[in-house]
Amino acid sequence: MTVIYALSGIALNHLTDWNPSYSVAHTEVQWQRDFTERALSKQAVLDFLEQYGERDNYKKHYRPAPQSLKIFLDGGSIVLDLTTGYGMMEKLERRPIFYEVNYLHYNPRRLWTWLSDIYCVVLIFVSITGLFVLKGKKGITGRGAWLAGLGVAIPLAFLIYYL
Repeated sequence: MTVIYALSGIALNHLTDWNPSYSVAHTEVQWQRDFTERALSKQAVLDFLEQYGERDNYKKHYRPAPQSLKIFLDGGSIVLDLTTGYGMMEKLERRPIFYEVNYLHYNPRRLWTWLSDIYCVVLIFVSITGLFVLKGKKGITGRGAWLAGLGVAIPLAFLIYYL
Protein backbone atom coordinates (compact mmCIF):
# COMPACT_ATOMS: atom_id res chain seq x y z
CA MET A 1 0.00 0.00 0.00
CA THR A 2 2.89 2.33 0.69
CA VAL A 3 4.26 1.74 -2.81
CA ILE A 4 0.80 2.34 -4.33
CA TYR A 5 0.43 5.70 -2.59
CA ALA A 6 4.06 6.67 -3.18
CA LEU A 7 3.98 5.98 -6.94
CA SER A 8 0.59 7.55 -7.47
CA GLY A 9 1.55 10.50 -5.28
CA ILE A 10 4.61 11.22 -7.42
CA ALA A 11 2.54 10.83 -10.59
CA LEU A 12 -0.24 13.10 -9.35
CA ASN A 13 2.25 15.74 -8.20
CA HIS A 14 3.27 16.17 -11.83
CA LEU A 15 -0.11 16.38 -13.57
CA THR A 16 0.96 19.56 -15.37
CA ASP A 17 3.92 17.70 -16.90
CA TRP A 18 2.21 14.51 -18.08
CA ASN A 19 -0.86 12.35 -17.91
CA PRO A 20 0.13 9.63 -15.44
CA SER A 21 -2.69 7.27 -16.39
CA TYR A 22 -2.55 7.46 -20.20
CA SER A 23 -0.05 8.06 -22.95
CA VAL A 24 -1.32 9.89 -26.03
CA ALA A 25 -0.18 8.96 -29.52
CA HIS A 26 -0.85 11.24 -32.50
CA THR A 27 -0.95 9.98 -36.08
CA GLU A 28 -1.58 11.99 -39.24
CA VAL A 29 -4.37 10.58 -41.40
CA GLN A 30 -5.77 11.40 -44.82
CA TRP A 31 -9.22 10.86 -46.31
CA GLN A 32 -8.94 10.26 -50.07
CA ARG A 33 -12.62 10.69 -51.05
CA ASP A 34 -15.05 13.42 -51.85
CA PHE A 35 -16.80 15.05 -48.93
CA THR A 36 -20.43 15.06 -49.96
CA GLU A 37 -23.04 14.16 -47.34
CA ARG A 38 -23.40 10.74 -48.93
CA ALA A 39 -19.61 10.24 -48.82
CA LEU A 40 -19.65 10.98 -45.07
CA SER A 41 -22.06 8.16 -44.25
CA LYS A 42 -21.31 5.64 -41.54
CA GLN A 43 -20.22 3.09 -44.13
CA ALA A 44 -17.83 5.57 -45.75
CA VAL A 45 -16.34 6.39 -42.34
CA LEU A 46 -15.94 2.67 -41.58
CA ASP A 47 -14.19 2.18 -44.92
CA PHE A 48 -11.86 5.08 -44.08
CA LEU A 49 -11.08 3.60 -40.66
CA GLU A 50 -10.31 0.23 -42.26
CA GLN A 51 -7.09 1.59 -43.77
CA TYR A 52 -5.83 2.55 -40.29
CA GLY A 53 -6.97 -0.66 -38.58
CA GLU A 54 -9.56 1.21 -36.51
CA ARG A 55 -12.81 -0.07 -38.04
CA ASP A 56 -13.70 -2.19 -35.00
CA ASN A 57 -13.05 0.78 -32.68
CA TYR A 58 -15.68 3.05 -34.33
CA LYS A 59 -18.25 4.58 -31.95
CA LYS A 60 -19.85 7.46 -33.88
CA HIS A 61 -19.06 10.53 -35.97
CA TYR A 62 -20.45 14.01 -36.53
CA ARG A 63 -19.60 17.34 -38.11
CA PRO A 64 -18.83 19.96 -35.42
CA ALA A 65 -18.37 22.55 -38.20
CA PRO A 66 -19.16 22.56 -41.92
CA GLN A 67 -15.55 21.84 -42.87
CA SER A 68 -14.61 19.30 -40.22
CA LEU A 69 -15.49 15.77 -39.25
CA LYS A 70 -14.93 14.21 -35.83
CA ILE A 71 -14.85 10.44 -35.49
CA PHE A 72 -15.03 8.91 -32.03
CA LEU A 73 -13.12 5.69 -31.48
CA ASP A 74 -12.80 3.34 -28.59
CA GLY A 75 -9.71 4.82 -26.93
CA GLY A 76 -9.36 7.89 -29.11
CA SER A 77 -10.69 10.12 -31.86
CA ILE A 78 -9.96 11.53 -35.29
CA VAL A 79 -10.51 15.11 -36.43
CA LEU A 80 -10.50 15.66 -40.19
CA ASP A 81 -10.30 18.92 -42.11
CA LEU A 82 -12.76 18.39 -44.94
CA THR A 83 -11.17 21.06 -47.13
CA THR A 84 -7.86 19.16 -47.36
CA GLY A 85 -8.75 15.62 -46.26
CA TYR A 86 -5.96 15.65 -43.69
CA GLY A 87 -6.48 15.06 -40.03
CA MET A 88 -5.06 13.85 -36.78
CA MET A 89 -5.80 10.61 -34.96
CA GLU A 90 -5.33 10.68 -31.21
CA LYS A 91 -5.13 7.34 -29.37
CA LEU A 92 -4.97 6.87 -25.61
CA GLU A 93 -3.17 3.91 -24.09
CA ARG A 94 -3.09 3.05 -20.41
CA ARG A 95 0.29 3.46 -18.81
CA PRO A 96 1.33 0.20 -17.18
CA ILE A 97 1.42 0.30 -13.36
CA PHE A 98 0.64 4.03 -13.13
CA TYR A 99 -2.92 3.59 -14.41
CA GLU A 100 -3.64 0.96 -11.77
CA VAL A 101 -2.04 2.76 -8.82
CA ASN A 102 -3.76 6.04 -9.74
CA TYR A 103 -7.06 4.19 -9.95
CA LEU A 104 -6.57 2.90 -6.41
CA HIS A 105 -5.34 6.30 -5.19
CA TYR A 106 -8.69 7.84 -6.19
CA ASN A 107 -10.58 5.37 -3.93
CA PRO A 108 -12.63 3.51 -6.54
CA ARG A 109 -14.92 1.59 -4.16
CA ARG A 110 -16.19 1.81 -0.62
CA LEU A 111 -14.25 -1.27 0.53
CA TRP A 112 -10.99 0.22 -0.76
CA THR A 113 -11.79 3.47 1.08
CA TRP A 114 -12.16 1.57 4.35
CA LEU A 115 -8.92 -0.34 3.75
CA SER A 116 -7.16 2.92 2.89
CA ASP A 117 -8.48 4.62 6.04
CA ILE A 118 -7.31 1.72 8.22
CA TYR A 119 -3.91 1.89 6.56
CA CYS A 120 -3.69 5.63 7.29
CA VAL A 121 -4.55 5.05 10.95
CA VAL A 122 -1.83 2.38 11.12
CA LEU A 123 0.67 4.83 9.58
CA ILE A 124 -0.24 7.44 12.19
CA PHE A 125 0.21 4.84 14.93
CA VAL A 126 3.60 3.78 13.51
CA SER A 127 4.71 7.43 13.24
CA ILE A 128 3.78 8.29 16.83
CA THR A 129 5.07 5.11 18.45
CA GLY A 130 8.26 5.36 16.36
CA LEU A 131 9.11 8.53 18.28
CA PHE A 132 9.54 6.48 21.45
CA VAL A 133 11.23 3.30 20.18
CA LEU A 134 14.80 4.47 20.62
CA LYS A 135 16.06 5.50 24.05
CA GLY A 136 18.75 7.92 25.15
CA LYS A 137 20.68 10.25 22.87
CA LYS A 138 19.26 8.63 19.69
CA GLY A 139 15.69 8.76 20.98
CA ILE A 140 13.13 11.53 21.36
CA THR A 141 15.17 13.20 24.11
CA GLY A 142 18.26 13.46 21.85
CA ARG A 143 18.70 13.29 18.09
CA GLY A 144 15.08 12.14 17.67
CA ALA A 145 13.85 15.51 18.94
CA TRP A 146 15.76 17.28 16.17
CA LEU A 147 14.43 14.89 13.51
CA ALA A 148 10.87 15.18 14.80
CA GLY A 149 11.26 18.95 14.91
CA LEU A 150 12.40 18.96 11.27
CA GLY A 151 9.40 16.78 10.42
CA VAL A 152 7.15 19.52 11.80
CA ALA A 153 9.20 22.56 10.69
CA ILE A 154 9.55 21.66 7.01
CA PRO A 155 5.79 21.32 6.29
CA LEU A 156 5.14 24.45 8.40
CA ALA A 157 7.70 26.39 6.38
CA PHE A 158 5.99 25.38 3.14
CA LEU A 159 2.58 26.31 4.55
CA ILE A 160 3.84 29.75 5.53
CA TYR A 161 5.52 30.18 2.15
CA TYR A 162 2.45 29.14 0.12
CA LEU A 163 -0.22 30.79 2.25
